[in-house]
Amino acid sequence: MKTLIPTALCAFTLTAALCAKNTVVVYDLKGKVPESGAASGDILSSISNPKRPITHYDLVESINFAIKDKEVKAILIDIDDASMGLAQLQEVRRLLLQAKAAKKDVWLFTESYSLSTAMLGSACNHFTLMPESGSSFQGLHSESMYFKGLLDKIGVKMDVVHIGDFKSAGEQFYRTGPSEAADKQSSILFDSLYSQIISQVASGRSLKDNDVKKIIDQGFVTSQQLLDAKLVDHLEYRTDLIKKIKAKYKDYKFDKSYALPDTGAPKIEGIMDLFKLMAGSKDTRDLSKPYIAIIPLEGAITDASIAPVRKEVLKATKDPMCKGLVLRVNSPGGSAKASEVLWEATEEFKQTKRPFIVSMGGVAASGGYYVSALADTIYAETGTITGSIGVVGMKPALGGAMEKLGITTHSMKRGQYADLYNTSRAFSIKERELVKNSMLDVYATFKKRVTDGRGDRIKGDLEKLAGGRVYSGADALKIGLIDKVGGLNEAIEECLSKCGDGDIFTHLFPEPKNPMEALFTSPASGNDELIQMQSNSVANKLSTTIFQQDVLNIMGDQKKMQLQLFLNQLESMQKNHIQLIGPAGLNIQTK
Repeated sequence: MKTLIPTALCAFTLTAALCAKNTVVVYDLKGKVPESGAASGDILSSISNPKRPITHYDLVESINFAIKDKEVKAILIDIDDASMGLAQLQEVRRLLLQAKAAKKDVWLFTESYSLSTAMLGSACNHFTLMPESGSSFQGLHSESMYFKGLLDKIGVKMDVVHIGDFKSAGEQFYRTGPSEAADKQSSILFDSLYSQIISQVASGRSLKDNDVKKIIDQGFVTSQQLLDAKLVDHLEYRTDLIKKIKAKYKDYKFDKSYALPDTGAPKIEGIMDLFKLMAGSKDTRDLSKPYIAIIPLEGAITDASIAPVRKEVLKATKDPMCKGLVLRVNSPGGSAKASEVLWEATEEFKQTKRPFIVSMGGVAASGGYYVSALADTIYAETGTITGSIGVVGMKPALGGAMEKLGITTHSMKRGQYADLYNTSRAFSIKERELVKNSMLDVYATFKKRVTDGRGDRIKGDLEKLAGGRVYSGADALKIGLIDKVGGLNEAIEECLSKCGDGDIFTHLFPEPKNPMEALFTSPASGNDELIQMQSNSVANKLSTTIFQQDVLNIMGDQKKMQLQLFLNQLESMQKNHIQLIGPAGLNIQTK
């Protein structure tokens, strides 16, 4: 009989983990729910939040085991202080529906009715809202930032070449608003995502879609109006609800760490404890038993970001105890070269004939799709943003800025195109054609990677589906860009089903660490390659530290994220002028 055992239970037996009688599992989530759990390793993070984060993988595995555990009678969840993407919400919602179907009481408390709480609350049989609370459930919104005006003021021109009429990545550099093609595809995508949210909330509350739309279009509604509309079950304050739950389950154990890893910070009580951290830490898990490797790719694809992912894929390839790979992709893409480097590592694993499954998160577009294409099966949520099969090339022309600063230049070259990427000027007509031809080669390789990986699962002419077009997971399923609607849990279950009989553990790689460990320990030894990729970026760490400062909080998370992306793209562009990146501004607000 095949058994899936999560990492959280590796430190003790299943019997010990699940022996508590009459348990209420409590999830009080705070902050971002990351995919990888990788700490930034900077001083500010380690001091302000020294705990190891709870990853999406941790949460999914914990709820999955709670569903199967007969001693778990109820689940209580609070996500008011958490930030989750649409695809994460859709997977957790599906798990809560499964818990309810397994006759568990599923409770959710919120002080604010929002997109996040509406979606998860629709899967609960006890959805409680604070009285006199407001609603921030006004629909779906995304705002794109365009930097042409800023660049014009400082005399910088971005020279951008697109392959694909719908490949709108880069427009934020040279336009003040979206092109007609970009606006059209964004509108189609928004229609798909909005209808999904409406449908899921309505079906969970046994309402019609129009009933939910009417509430949304009112703008602000009171708690009582939400109760009258049957969008929530109860109006109670937090203290009153806690009293009610404790009374209902007075002989039960309330477990806030059920099947979750230890998130505590390391104890540093003296200089020797600090020396131990600085000496490095080893993987604490037992890798001598069969396991499935869960390896996340999170964020923009750069040389630095894919290096640790590639290392883990190659380690899994060489480890006979690794029986399968689930690559969790949550990335808008990035460097074409880095995407190819990671693709090559997945091909190495693919050649071992072991199961290779991809689970797409909130976005797996352009380079994020490139590295997914070889998978045996691709899972995505209906709200996942994917596709964007196209190429964009760019360079900054800084001549105007230098002129304003009184800087002049003198250059020499040997070779007709030696100064092709000279940032003092834009491309000439002949150079632009040369760059475009080079990008057409990359585009051809991109499409070949897709056709080699997907084969006849692609429905129709790939060129008509590519060209930079972006799709929701629901639409991607119809045209064969993905295989199944589902999340990380379903991807792991399929991988397990292909691995044969026996107990199979699951491990998230690299092993998540808290910020203190990340700050004082060097990365674990990698594979036995003679030459290895650099896995850190000083500029990226610096920009990450800058964007953690409170002074920028007034901008809001979405604008901060777009500015961060802007800086990351500028950095990536210095090394890799050809980019496989999805359109900017498709970050959906869930709070």
